[in-house]
Amino acid sequence: MSLFSLRSRGCWYPLQGRVQCATAYVNFDWDMILERLRLAVFDCDGTLVDSQHSIVHAMETAFDFHEFDAPSSAAVRRIIGLPLIEGIGLLAPGTDTGLHGQVAETYKSAFRDMRASGTVHEPLFPGVETAIETLREQGWLLGIATGKAMRGLLATLEPYGFLDCFVTRQTADIAMGKPHPDMLDRAMAETGVDADATVMIGDTTYDMEMACNAGTKRIGVSWGYHPPDELHAAGAHTVIDGFEALIGALDSLTRNEA
Repeated sequence: MSLFSLRSRGCWYPLQGRVQCATAYVNFDWDMILERLRLAVFDCDGTLVDSQHSIVHAMETAFDFHEFDAPSSAAVRRIIGLPLIEGIGLLAPGTDTGLHGQVAETYKSAFRDMRASGTVHEPLFPGVETAIETLREQGWLLGIATGKAMRGLLATLEPYGFLDCFVTRQTADIAMGKPHPDMLDRAMAETGVDADATVMIGDTTYDMEMACNAGTKRIGVSWGYHPPDELHAAGAHTVIDGFEALIGALDSLTRNEA
């Protein structure tokens, strides 16, 4: 049995042999429903929210505390989406790898302090909420695959009120990091959706490589932290310039799978 629920008349119901609508039980052909399900999995940082300034500031704070040479803002943007310790290693080549875990802990502490003081800035990109609502109305299942830990993901998206729209949430503290396919593999296992009907939407080459490794379809976004030519080279089927183009891109990629 799949772990997600289906929505009927404003309520979520477990995916079982029948569901109760009002006072009557309604039987469904679950095999037919599963064949028609489609899953759209979103990256978070650089795709849904623009968190670069807060990430850069926390990283500069951590590097300064450990007396490492501070990385440039552009360098920090390049590693957003990777597992934190791996990203720190790329930002501090030639340093003692044993210290990278300590830098990571300092980074997380700095980010927590920023959030507690209300100085974290993670605005939604234009069109996010409309796209999510449209996809839900069209029957898409929605998921997230992010390099954030679950705690960070909740803190980022809960204030916007649509976190519950994402029926599967894959984070770096429960799954292997990008570009390993584990996050997408877990998302598909939890929802019962095949790779052919799953689309990864992200702004980095790590998102595209993860999707290639998982065998899913891939949409890059141009407003994030890696340029479109790199997204294409990493395997993106298409790269969109705004959320208003997402629905059409998704329909085009999955039309033959419906």
